[in-house]
Amino acid sequence: MPDRPGEALARLGLLLPPPPKPAGSYVPTVQEGSLIWVSGQGAMRDGQVLYPGRVESRVSVPQAQEAARGAALQALSALAAHTGSLDRIRRIVRVGVFVASDPGFTRQHEVANGATELLIGIFGEEGRPSRVSVGVPSLPLDFPVELELLAAVD
Repeated sequence: MPDRPGEALARLGLLLPPPPKPAGSYVPTVQEGSLIWVSGQGAMRDGQVLYPGRVESRVSVPQAQEAARGAALQALSALAAHTGSLDRIRRIVRVGVFVASDPGFTRQHEVANGATELLIGIFGEEGRPSRVSVGVPSLPLDFPVELELLAAVD
């Protein structure tokens, strides 16, 4: 039997960051029926943006993948705060990954793998979402990656 998400986090040696606090006029999560939308999340470390700047001039692809992974953990933290436990999440439905990219950079999909591979590692095949990865000229707070997520709960 596959690990429950909470067990998978422990097995992977991961801790969720503190739940996000909105930096504007929005809420971190919205639930309608069995679906929960998580607002855009970025990765922080010690209160600072993890790898600020655009990919590829200031942020390498491996660093951006790490930032995508951190943004996914931040989104999971929002889900856990909303539901009380990640074990209530039945399926990761969709992930949107926005990558602050230099002109001509076309490897956004590789950056997004940092997030989706983590989700698959935690939720198994139920963590393999539909996905979009988009290059943008800049993101709030100089995040290199911002991630939004849609999950289904029991």
